[in-house]
Amino acid sequence: MVHATATEISERLRTGKLDPVTLAEEVYERLEQHGDSAIYIETTRSRAMVEAHASRLRLQAGLPASPLDGVPVAWKDLFDLKGRVTTAGAVVTRTDPPATADAQVVATAHRAGMVTTGTVNMTEFAYSGIGLNPHYGTPRNIHAPTGQTRSPGGSSSASGVVVSAGIVPLSMGSDTGGSVRIPASFNGVVGYKTSSRRYSMQGVYPLAPSLDTIGPLAHTVADCALFDAVLRGKDRPEAEAVPAKTLSFVIPDQILFDGVMPAVSANFDATVARLESAGAKVTRISLPELSELSDLIARHGFLAGAEALMIHRDRVCGPAAAQMDARVVRRIKLAETMSAVDVLMLQEARYRLMASTAARIANAIVLCPTTATTAMETAPLEADQDEFFRHNGLTLRNTSLGNFLDWCGVSIPNGTDADGMPTGFLLSAPTGQDTALLRAALGCEDIIRG
Repeated sequence: MVHATATEISERLRTGKLDPVTLAEEVYERLEQHGDSAIYIETTRSRAMVEAHASRLRLQAGLPASPLDGVPVAWKDLFDLKGRVTTAGAVVTRTDPPATADAQVVATAHRAGMVTTGTVNMTEFAYSGIGLNPHYGTPRNIHAPTGQTRSPGGSSSASGVVVSAGIVPLSMGSDTGGSVRIPASFNGVVGYKTSSRRYSMQGVYPLAPSLDTIGPLAHTVADCALFDAVLRGKDRPEAEAVPAKTLSFVIPDQILFDGVMPAVSANFDATVARLESAGAKVTRISLPELSELSDLIARHGFLAGAEALMIHRDRVCGPAAAQMDARVVRRIKLAETMSAVDVLMLQEARYRLMASTAARIANAIVLCPTTATTAMETAPLEADQDEFFRHNGLTLRNTSLGNFLDWCGVSIPNGTDADGMPTGFLLSAPTGQDTALLRAALGCEDIIRG
């Protein structure tokens, strides 16, 4: 069942054509055959087999715990799993006490019969859009041309790779500035960034609590919608596909297209043309809040940086910094120059701009490229911090503006560049409009993919 969707696997499990124990064993066989030791920080084979055997009994009795009973899942290593240390992609956390309970979303998935295969790699403390990790290695982007190593995207780097490589059909990541949608874009999979508070954050290692969200990466929007339903205690997704001809889309004319590489721009324009041909209403609008927001950040700094510094101050300003990724330390310490007034100005602006953009967008869906570029070669970024920061800033730009405004978003693959590297097409909606967003994404996914 390599590259089978979670929905396909679910159907085969329910009809007895697939066995959850065999399926779980195949996950580890595929991982070994793939040969990338940087994908999982820790596999949980013993737990997975216990869960798979329990699933087998339920399915044989015709009593599945949920539509995803028996389906394998991987968790970014900032979700607590009972009895193990949550690394958050770092080595300085190894002496932390083990988690006393699963994170709430992990516990929900367990009750739904899903099979936890382990925790997957990430940028240290989830603070980069590129996905490099000097401690556990950087997961390979499988789309890279022969002889090249390309970015897997971050910070949920292995969450994108583990799905793209066909090892598991679902992986749960986090998104504070783009960390679900960027790996989805770079790896050619679907990524769904939720609105704040759609899921519990209990037991999830924080980066910036006011901006942190979590969401799945999968092969299809339908899989994301099904996982979303299961995590919210539903027997079926609330969202059902709506025809493109009933939808209204807006394309902001500010910032989101600055510095976009030609292949990304061409694929975006072709996708928009397909949507219009299908009857969708697409309007280019002015959204001056995006320029205002960019100016505010330039003057006052990053809200995420201030919150990350609050959490990690003792580490980055003490001896532990020597054991951390120097790029992460440098980025967190940029917030040292921010004042309390800077933070308050950003917080005030956030709620004001959330309200004004929601009013301006109304019931439309916002369209833009997920990332301005495709996955870049990693060697130059490893060699030069300034080059790394230049690419990191551009990679995060479109998605991080959405995080500041608490937009929910779905990134869908919409083509490749000349090297075969995927491009992503981002649909976004104001906070709380997740179901409407998923409806639109379900209805337009085939059109977007072309």
